[in-house]
Amino acid sequence: MPGTFSQIYIQIVFAVKNRDTLIDHRWEEHLFKYITGIVKKKGQLLIAINSVPDHIHFLLRIRPSCCLSGLIREIKKSTTSFIHDQNFSKYKFQWQEGYGSFSYSQSQVKEVVRYIQNQKQHHNSTSFKDEYKEFLKKFNIEFEEKYLFDWLE
Repeated sequence: MPGTFSQIYIQIVFAVKNRDTLIDHRWEEHLFKYITGIVKKKGQLLIAINSVPDHIHFLLRIRPSCCLSGLIREIKKSTTSFIHDQNFSKYKFQWQEGYGSFSYSQSQVKEVVRYIQNQKQHHNSTSFKDEYKEFLKKFNIEFEEKYLFDWLE
């Protein structure tokens, strides 16, 4: 077969360091557009993006040649500089180490988009910690809770 054909859909989730509530609704659209630009420049497709003050979700369609960890590293690094350069936060902004990545089939894309679009409503009743642990359980990812988050309780 002479060509490569794929449909790889990945939802990415990561938090602000210490789960600080620093993503402000007044500038989140600027952040979303900036992330979209990074993804596009890297030759990938951002399908949906949304955040709440302490974390962000986005759904990507990636090419098989995409190095996901490199893309996420670039997004985190560049957005941190962008947030600082734009003076969006009066506090030091940093992303938490690591991220969650969860794969989906094409038939699940609409459901995932809807889920991402409803993040603000969803987090009226569910904490990030509970949501993240649910993802890990749903996708059968083994974890030790003490290593999941960068903050002390």
